[in-house]
Amino acid sequence: MPRRHLTPLCALCALCVLGVLGVFCVAAEQQNPATFAKKGGNPEAAKVKNPVAASPASLAAGKRSYTRLCEKCHGPEGHGDGTAVTEKQPPDITDSTWEFGSTDGELFVAVHDGTSPDMEGYKERMTDTEIWNVVNYVRSLAK
Repeated sequence: MPRRHLTPLCALCALCVLGVLGVFCVAAEQQNPATFAKKGGNPEAAKVKNPVAASPASLAAGKRSYTRLCEKCHGPEGHGDGTAVTEKQPPDITDSTWEFGSTDGELFVAVHDGTSPDMEGYKERMTDTEIWNVVNYVRSLAK
């Protein structure tokens, strides 16, 4: 093979290697606790508006997801009295005190990214619409 054909082939191989390394870096970042929602709120997330109306269908879908994924820690009515509580008591999500922000966008980020090793993110198990439905359902618990 002439030498001039090696340069494009080497460049292609280098791009493939960089692509594989990039996938590993993204996977490692997803496991990094620094990606959890931040206490005190998130100004950028606070600007995000909930794109899913709190319709009866959204609330029903949110309740189904909440029952399946959240109730075991946060309890059936959101008071933090679930049966799977580990070392730290989950917060009462029906009150007005929210450690990670009080807007729909901040609640979305807390569910999506998680808040700690005890409250893992659900971005791998729920679609964004499912998370927004849970946000709507959690809001209904406080009423």
